[in-house]
Amino acid sequence: MGRVQEKVVFITGAARGQGRSHALRLAEEGADIIAVDICADISTNAYPLATQEDLDETVRQVEKLDRRIVARTADVRDPAALKAAVADGVSELGRLDAVVAQAGICPLGSQEAQAFLDAVTVDFNGVVNAVDAALPHLADGGSVIATGSLAALISGSTDNPAHGSGGLGYSFAKRTVAAFVNDLAIALAPRRIRANAVHPTNCNTDMLNSDVMYRQFRPDLENPTREDALGAFPAMSAMGVPYVEPHDIANAVLFLVSDESRFVTGMQFRIDAGGYVKLRPQQPAF
Repeated sequence: MGRVQEKVVFITGAARGQGRSHALRLAEEGADIIAVDICADISTNAYPLATQEDLDETVRQVEKLDRRIVARTADVRDPAALKAAVADGVSELGRLDAVVAQAGICPLGSQEAQAFLDAVTVDFNGVVNAVDAALPHLADGGSVIATGSLAALISGSTDNPAHGSGGLGYSFAKRTVAAFVNDLAIALAPRRIRANAVHPTNCNTDMLNSDVMYRQFRPDLENPTREDALGAFPAMSAMGVPYVEPHDIANAVLFLVSDESRFVTGMQFRIDAGGYVKLRPQQPAF
C-alpha cells in the first residue's frame, strides 16, 4: 500500500517539469491522476511551454506505474475548461482527494503590459480556477496545494524593474498565491480540507534552463549560456546549490497530499535550500 493509495489527484501543468514529477511521485505511491496542461505557447513568455507530446509522455509514464490517468488539454485561465476536465476525471476515476495547482509561467524581460496580465492570470487566477473547479468534487479531509515561488517572497528579485512587467506580474501573482492559501485554509477548515503552498527556489526545469533566466542571473553578459549562469544560480540558496530537482518538490507535495499531513494547513512550505532565511533577514522580535 502506498502513502496515497487509491487517492485521486488533479494536477495542472502536468505535461512536464514539476507537474509531471508530482504526477509520477504520487502515482508511485498509489494515486490516480487527473492531468491538464495548456500544450501551447503564450506569446509574452519567452521560453517554449509544454506540448501535446509532453502531456502524452506524462500519461505513458503514469500508466507504466500501473495507475490510471485522465489527461486533458486545458488552459488554467479558462474556468469552464478546467471544470470540464475535472468532471471528466471524476466521472472516470470515481472521486477527488486533492488538487495541485502547479501550472505557471515566468515572462521575464517583457515590458508589455500584457506580460504582467499573463503572469497574473496564469500564476494566480489559474490557481483560483483550479481550486474552484475541484472544490465541488473534493472529499472532506482532502488537500489543496498551490505552487508559489521563493523569488516572489524576496523583494528585488523577479519584481526588479529591470526584469520588466512580466517579472512584476510573476512576483505579484506568487505573493498573492501565498496570501490566498493562508485565508483559504480558514475557509476550508470546517471540512478538514487543508490548503498549503509550496515555494521552490531555482528548480531544474525548462523555466530555469532558458535564455531569459540566464540573462536574469548574468545581466553583465549579452548572451549568457547555461554554463555562464550556473555559477550565479547558488545566490538563491544558503546551501550553495544551484537548484533543487523537481522530485524534491514532489516529495513535499506527496506529504501534503497524504494523510500524514492531515492537520497541516495554511503553511508556506519553502523547498529552497535555505534561500529565504539567507535573503530575507529575520524580523526583529517585539
